[in-house]
Amino acid sequence: MESGYAADLVGQALAAARVAGETDDWDAYERLLGRAAADGAGALPLGLELIGSADPVARETGCDLLGHASSQTEAVRAEAATALVALAERETEGRVLWSLARAMEMTYDQRGVPVLVALAGHHDAAIRRQVAGSFAGVTTGLPDGPDIRALVTLTRDQDPEVRDWATFTLGFQAEADSPAIRDALWERTTDENAEVREEGIRGLARRHDPRAVPLLSQLLSSPGGAHVLTFGAAQIMGVPELLPALLEYEPEGVGVTAAVRACDPVRRAGLDAAAWELLCVLGRLRPDLDASVYMDRFASGMSLGLGAVLDSPAYDVEALLKRAHGDPAAAAALVASDLPV
Repeated sequence: MESGYAADLVGQALAAARVAGETDDWDAYERLLGRAAADGAGALPLGLELIGSADPVARETGCDLLGHASSQTEAVRAEAATALVALAERETEGRVLWSLARAMEMTYDQRGVPVLVALAGHHDAAIRRQVAGSFAGVTTGLPDGPDIRALVTLTRDQDPEVRDWATFTLGFQAEADSPAIRDALWERTTDENAEVREEGIRGLARRHDPRAVPLLSQLLSSPGGAHVLTFGAAQIMGVPELLPALLEYEPEGVGVTAAVRACDPVRRAGLDAAAWELLCVLGRLRPDLDASVYMDRFASGMSLGLGAVLDSPAYDVEALLKRAHGDPAAAAALVASDLPV
């Protein structure tokens, strides 16, 4: 993309931002910025120039441009994050801080954590809502990290939308677990807001907390039907107590079949036996591979890992067995043939 063309798009976006500030119709603005950001290297200096402007609308547009460019082009993320962190130290305009928080998420740079932690205490609920969602992109994953502590605090925010976003980010997006995290999620299971309650329940289920089972069953039995994320939580939980409620749904529904398969005790027992046989046969065929079967805490399904093979991707056990037409010995032979001695 020609740099002049990108600059023209940004100019149009800046004009659209001034109009959108009065009409609250941001569609044209976002489309223009998205097209300009496609030229990652060319968009970066334009964004850096804008965030240095005395005009808050220009700084807002600059943050949004840097965010979009970072989302599309990994090579610009570090420089964009450096500039956004520096801007956060001096910025006071609420509309700019909202865009800055969103842009920080798109850089996937953990230097944004202190920025978001500071903004988590902002008096404007709209900014706190954006911060609650933006932690997903920069989270450290440490159970007691500053990002997780801020999210726990935001799950108790007076604004229900802030609580909703914070509980979703903490419960369903962050891969961290601790008693404090579970306590925060458990608190939300009695929230006055229905959406917040659901996020608390799904977050507990994602951590295999047994307290979530009856609550998740209630969500699945809701007269209005369950959210697709609830089926995902049921799949991760994988307990037979959820099976009766799941069987009330059409199997073609998104996530339903996978959840049923995960909660079916007969099928689970069969898969466990097949995985064990696969591991034993592979151990005899190729003891040098140091094979093991494991399950991720925050996901469903079993994986076959090869400790002796550096950077080897794990095998999905079910997919591997499917390749082998359900025969564990044949599945072991496939792995052995994939990795010649």
